[in-house]
Amino acid sequence: MKHPEFPEFGAPDLQYTENVSRETLARLKAFVDILADWNARHNLVSAQSLADVWRRHILDSAQLFDLIPEEAASLADLGSGAGFPGLILAILLQEKRPAFRVVLYEATRKKCEFLEAAAARTGATVEVRNARIEEAKCEAFDVVTARALAPLDKLLDYAHAFQGSKTLNLFLKGQSVGAELTFAHKSWRMALTQRPSRSDPSGVILAIRELRHVA
Repeated sequence: MKHPEFPEFGAPDLQYTENVSRETLARLKAFVDILADWNARHNLVSAQSLADVWRRHILDSAQLFDLIPEEAASLADLGSGAGFPGLILAILLQEKRPAFRVVLYEATRKKCEFLEAAAARTGATVEVRNARIEEAKCEAFDVVTARALAPLDKLLDYAHAFQGSKTLNLFLKGQSVGAELTFAHKSWRMALTQRPSRSDPSGVILAIRELRHVA
């Protein structure tokens, strides 16, 4: 679906825009604009990835949207950084599921300031928590997300504090996922599903439920 106002979305690997309204596309464009502005001063993402921002960051994050269960009502994004994937998901949720609660955890104060500014610019409803994940209080969420935060065994250790009985964890991982899973299985048991990434041929989405530590 070609959107003349947003020519970047005309690329073949961005078909998800077929289900995105013009208003939501405008919010995503506003996010890209503020990211480019802040990045010139604070280096939130690499210049190389910013040149391919719609595939590398927007689609990479947005592909998780359809995996969020209909019954879910809350999401914790661990190590949000420049807003991926948590803030992008919040923008997409804003129109279709406005009561959905999104909490972004980020340890770096400057990045938190960006997240707050970007949320205000896009109209996304989020709670930004400036905290180290390992020091955050335990709180159950329906969905937990993360991208490029830590090796899987460490990521599961972080995510464990946010698990409820039906929590779904959605983690974006790269080509080292096989080795990470082998190592993680030494300490963790889980119900695991893998899906190929739509934004990166070498990437994968891990969907994890029933996370428990091996005694």
